[in-house]
This record gives sequence, C-alpha cells and structure tokens, in this order.
Amino acid sequence: MGVDLRQVVAGVLTLTMFVMLGNMIKTDHFDSLQEKLPGTMEDSNFETAKFDATHVRKDIGLWKGDTDLDDLKPCWVKPSSADDVEQTEGFVTFALTNGPEYHISQIENAVIVARNLGATLVIPEIRGSQPGDKRNFEDIYDVEVFMKSMEGVVRVVKDLPGHRSTQNIAAVKVPNRVTEDYIAKHVEPIYRTKGSIRLATFFPSINMRKAGKKGDTDSVACLAMFESLELQPEMHEVVDSMVERLRTLSRNSNGQFIAVDLRVEMLDKKGCQGSDNDAEKSCYNAQDIAVFLRKIGFEKDTTVYVTESRWDSSLDALKDLFPKTYTKEAIMPADKKTKFLDSKDSEIEKVIDFYLSFQSDVFVPAISGLFYANVVGKRIGSGKTQILVPAHISGSSASASNFVSSYVSKKNHFAYSCYC
Repeated sequence: MGVDLRQVVAGVLTLTMFVMLGNMIKTDHFDSLQEKLPGTMEDSNFETAKFDATHVRKDIGLWKGDTDLDDLKPCWVKPSSADDVEQTEGFVTFALTNGPEYHISQIENAVIVARNLGATLVIPEIRGSQPGDKRNFEDIYDVEVFMKSMEGVVRVVKDLPGHRSTQNIAAVKVPNRVTEDYIAKHVEPIYRTKGSIRLATFFPSINMRKAGKKGDTDSVACLAMFESLELQPEMHEVVDSMVERLRTLSRNSNGQFIAVDLRVEMLDKKGCQGSDNDAEKSCYNAQDIAVFLRKIGFEKDTTVYVTESRWDSSLDALKDLFPKTYTKEAIMPADKKTKFLDSKDSEIEKVIDFYLSFQSDVFVPAISGLFYANVVGKRIGSGKTQILVPAHISGSSASASNFVSSYVSKKNHFAYSCYC
C-alpha cells in the first residue's frame, strides 16, 4: 500500500505540537511556582529563585542603562579667578571624617567657604572613627592633584603656618551644601573676629538633588566634588588591580560585574530599622538582594562584589544564588593585604569600596544614604548610569529598567548641574 505524503506531514506537525506543548507546560510550571509567592522575601521565595537560577533570560539592558544619559561632559564654568575675590589673611582648616562619601561633601563645603571669605585653605588631615585614628591627606588622596585643581579658585597651603597654629582658632559648623547666604550670616562674622576658623560639616539631611540655578558657587561645588579628589598612586593601583581581578572572574559576562553596597554591621543600626512597609524600606539583606537580582534577570554566573571586608555567614544566601560573590579579602592582591586589609583600617577599606563601586558596571545600593548618593554622582559623570535600587518584586520577574535610581531616571542628582 502506498504512503500518503499528506498523512506523513500531518503526523510530523502533530508530534511537533505535542513537543511544543510539553515545553510550554514545563515553562508555565516554573513560572507559576514564583507567581504564587508573596512579595515578601520568605524562605520559599528564596528557594524558588535558587531552584530556577540557571533559567534566567538574557537581557542586554541589564548591564547598560539609557545611552541618552551616558554621553555627558563637564559643563560648569571655570570659577572666576581667586584674585577677583577680596583676599584676606586668615585660614580655613578642617578634617575629613567618616569615609569617602563624607569627604566629598566636606571638601565641597570647605572650598566654598574659603573662597567666599577670601581665605587660604589648609590641606586637611583625615580622621577615622576611633580616637587618635589620624592620617595625612596624602595617605589616601593625591595632594598635588588637589592643589592643582584649586589653582585660580582658592589659595591652598599644605600646613598652617607655625605662628597661626598656636592661636585659638574658632570652630564653626556649617550644613552640607552650604550657601553664600549662610556663610555671610553665620560664618563671616566669626571669621572677621577670630581671623581663622576650623570648619566642621554637619548633615541635617542628605540633599544631593539638582540645584535650581547655576552660579559661581555651583561651579566651585562641581569642581570641588568631581575634580579635586583623586586616589594617591598606591591606592589607585590597589583598586585597579581588584577591578581587573573581578573582570577576569567575569569572562562569561564580558568582564562585567555588579558592586553591591551591603555592609552587614549597618543592617542593625537605627537607620535600617524603619517601617515594615516594603515601600519605605531603606536597607536590604543578602537574601533580599539575591532574589532581587535573580528576578530582574541576572544569571547564576554573574560576578558580584560586596562591600564587606571579610566573609560573613549572612552573605551565604547571596552566594547560594550567585556563587561568584566576593569580598575584599578574596580579590585584594596578597602583597597589599597587610597594609590595606589586615590593619583593620576602616577608613581605607571604605575608600576602596567607594571607588570600586564607582568603577563597577552595575551598582546596587542595599543601604540608602550618603554613600549611595555620592557614588551615584561619581558614576553620572562617567556615564555609568546603571544604578539599580532594590525592591520587593511580587511576580516571578521584572524589568531592570523599573528599578533605575530616580537620581538618574529623573536627572535630579546635583551631578546633572555639573554634567550635561
């Protein structure tokens, strides 16, 4: 009996449909396991994400943000010469404290105050969190770069003259993002009376939003925040070697890696103990971050750097979903660990974290605050705008573009006053 070609074709088509249907059923089954999960990140949610960790979709938008936002150039006007400001004989001294995220704002304030007063700025010392924990500016930053950046803006000296150091210098506190009006009202009268001041910056709020209008003060602020601080050569070399190590470990993702600012000791502090309402949550733990990254599409072999110096067991949840998760101790060159890690110098460790977070392909702030805000500012100027703010995701997946920092998506960070 002859073979009917139409029957053969029909049979093949029928078999193909059954295979496709089987695949659809399996896909729906895996998706439904996640869709049934609540928005909170309970253990069942974590286990589902872990189970499906090898089935993540490819998403070109994961590593790169909106290219329209990336091609930015410095657009501030070089401040008029310091000679145009009435020069006085006094000095402004200050210290850098609490880590690099504060250093940027403290430098900004000091330069603005010194320029407005026509005073000479003294290179600051750097103080750690422990009593007596002091170091020189050049131990972390390039002093020559700083002094060169200030040429024509404000006079700078490395040390306070001997005859001045024995005098009683008045201590003055000013708020972050200090204004000319505040200086005229609260600082200048003290400076005129005492001759020199020691400046301290306090932070009534973390205000890094874009300025309403540009002026000479904004230009000075842009210069101070984005051009004056550069790591000294050895520190620069350490950070670069760690970045290179992470890129080597990330061959499967074209050398790209994520930096997550997740400091375990911060999670128990008051700032992280807010409302239970997810919408108001300002800190996320390792498990939260792991599930968030999975649901927005990052694959299991993605390389993740965490701003924790040594491994903490609470990070295991992140490593379960992303085995290539590292802290400083795992990727710092062995010959640098004694100086930069084993000394338990928290100030140095924070600086490494800050600049490594700045250089990563994607930055995820698990903790809100000034570290997050100032890393964003540095990244905007370099076109590194893929900054993803974590959140609870109730479904099985979501687009990474939904979680881009509002500093970037709304262009409301102060850096957009400086770059355009």
